[in-house]
Amino acid sequence: MKILKISDVYFPRINGVSTSISTFRKELEALGHEVTLVAPAYPPSHGSVPANGVVRVTSRRVPFDPEDRLMARSSLEVEISRLSRDADLIHVHTPFLAHRVGVKVAAQRGIPVVETYHTFFEEYLYHYVPLVPRALLGSLARRFSRAQCDELDHVIVPSTAMAEALAAYGVTAPMKILPTGIDLEALSHGDGDRFRRHHGIPRSRPTLVHVGRMAHEKNVAFLLRTLAVIREQRPEVLLVLAGEGPALGKLRSEAHRLGLDGSVLFVGYLDRDGALQDCFRAGDVFVFASRTETQGLVLLEAMALGVPVVSTAVMGTRDIVGPERGALRAPDDEAGFAAQVLRLLGDADLRRTKAAEAREEAQRWSSGAMAGRLVELYEEVLEGAPTSVAPVTGADSREL
Repeated sequence: MKILKISDVYFPRINGVSTSISTFRKELEALGHEVTLVAPAYPPSHGSVPANGVVRVTSRRVPFDPEDRLMARSSLEVEISRLSRDADLIHVHTPFLAHRVGVKVAAQRGIPVVETYHTFFEEYLYHYVPLVPRALLGSLARRFSRAQCDELDHVIVPSTAMAEALAAYGVTAPMKILPTGIDLEALSHGDGDRFRRHHGIPRSRPTLVHVGRMAHEKNVAFLLRTLAVIREQRPEVLLVLAGEGPALGKLRSEAHRLGLDGSVLFVGYLDRDGALQDCFRAGDVFVFASRTETQGLVLLEAMALGVPVVSTAVMGTRDIVGPERGALRAPDDEAGFAAQVLRLLGDADLRRTKAAEAREEAQRWSSGAMAGRLVELYEEVLEGAPTSVAPVTGADSREL
């Protein structure tokens, strides 16, 4: 099968969309399928980029957004028209220019187009357009999402909550829950002691780890406020924050304002071939509180490395932490979240039990298994098989 993927973002832009595309590409190619990705070209200052199987399109900077790029529409249309001549199917990963051109060319070629809905825009946009009333932004996001989804042959969503949200919007296109899997081999190693030595963290110091973009929608400021509560009982606790992003400066200032100097360590982006795994393993507990995740892939990465998780169960994270295997579900308030963290820090036996559960649970989410399910979906779409859009229950999500 020849699959043409299109995205408005990809590495070196580090986020969940880039990770999902890369993970599925690797597994699809291992299954013998030909995958070509069209994505923006980034300037050298953004870092090195993967080359094989990736066609880069001329792009320019997005105003007020130093991380992202806007592809030149004419160049994108030329590339998609050329590459789609022998493609069986187009798979779009972002709802911007990639969507518009992908849908247009698929119609011209008479081939199916599917799209993965990676981002919960109803909540996401509020953080970036604060001057527009939140209710209005939500209404616009719902109308936008419904219109775009109904242009597709199939919509892929990474979690039960996202499927329910789109169904509530009135989306009538067929939908399938298909999370991004994790590369269990890449997550089979990691040296937490090495990370601690490198950063001068005593082995006995209780350490919390968070990995993700330093962005407003990730709710990292909530974790800082929670840390202040935890310190009342465990003054020696340390929170390690791995990642960069537009909110980094404000988060540093917030940590200082809360009197957390010496209790928070910002380490920036880490190499996924070793340093990131070491960071995960250095944690006694992985903490997460985003309200906008459509899946929460980073939770699974922590669990695969045997690190117990404390997280809110909002949107996509609900499927992962809801069963509380390898994780403790925390309320969306600082005191309640802190109580769950303190519970784990204070009970070594519980940490060991949750660590073992976490490794077992992560096995269900292997990237190979998820890629096999994606191939089955492609085949159904190509055959024009009818599919159901009935609401999905929590029990269904356990069959991942």
